[in-house]
Amino acid sequence: MGDMVLQEPLLRLLHRRYGKPCTLLSFGLWSESLYRACPDVGTLWQLRLRDAPYLLSPQRWALVSALRRHVGPVYISEDIPDNTRRIRRLLDKATLPQERCLYIGDFDGSAHSHWVDRLLAFGAQTPRAWPAAAYPLPAIDALGPAPRLVLTDADLRDVSAWLAVRRLDRKRVVLLQPGNKRTSRRIASRQREDGKTWPIDRWAALVRAILTEADDFRVVLCGSAHEHALLEHIRDHAAMGGVTIATRDLPVRTLMALAACAHSMVSVDTGPAHVAAAVGCPLVVLYGAESTQLWDRRSPCAAPVVNLGGPPRVAVSEIAFEEVVAAWRGLAREPRRSGQ
Repeated sequence: MGDMVLQEPLLRLLHRRYGKPCTLLSFGLWSESLYRACPDVGTLWQLRLRDAPYLLSPQRWALVSALRRHVGPVYISEDIPDNTRRIRRLLDKATLPQERCLYIGDFDGSAHSHWVDRLLAFGAQTPRAWPAAAYPLPAIDALGPAPRLVLTDADLRDVSAWLAVRRLDRKRVVLLQPGNKRTSRRIASRQREDGKTWPIDRWAALVRAILTEADDFRVVLCGSAHEHALLEHIRDHAAMGGVTIATRDLPVRTLMALAACAHSMVSVDTGPAHVAAAVGCPLVVLYGAESTQLWDRRSPCAAPVVNLGGPPRVAVSEIAFEEVVAAWRGLAREPRRSGQ
């Protein structure tokens, strides 16, 4: 999810360079929800299975046929070697000439550059089949170097109804995202350590600190369905009312709209934190060994983002509870109640 959010500035740049919305090819199911209302995406192709054999995948047959009909430049913004090899094989089957294709891994991007900056530098390159002078580069300052996700009126109506059903309308909602894609599906009384884990007792203490900050604060514990057990354990440890678990009933578009109207979010370094930043939610992000310089969340409307952890620390568990509470309290934002 986070990787797809970070593509947005590149899509915006390419749309302006070539004068047409992008055709976006991605693996997984996040892209359609994230980019449903995006003016920079015209067509969306999604592969549901990354490793399905070609002969047994009608979806790949259809995709190869569509690629053969594609007439524009092709930008491959995947730099993991195994994934790049899969993409090359797919493009070879579609008989796309290499002079129409660019691979981000072929360019010397700085190892110390933010991923969005590297993507924008990549978008400034031009495949050999097109004259670069015919497609001038828009001003990056005018584009903005922060991802931004577009919400519709329907999204805002849906989240207002979502909040009302849970009696969270007219409250200041704080979102907590304790899990990530490595979170164990079998969490009961303990949490698997993975470098992005913050201890359950600290999450529970954070819940209590937020709920006692003011009478109108409420906490929503966010996550995917397989993180539900973890969130239940945090809620039980907190032992307070005012906590809602949102897993099976929180689709991506609802999460986007919920983050847009929430008071704030505290999250480990994972995809929903990128979503929250891209809709302007004030944010505290807990990092383990990942570099905050490379993966810092950027807000398109200058909402505050506070990063905790990162090198030389190697695990989220090294971040003290007091650091997180102080960072959350320091998020400057005018009081705003969800649903307004």
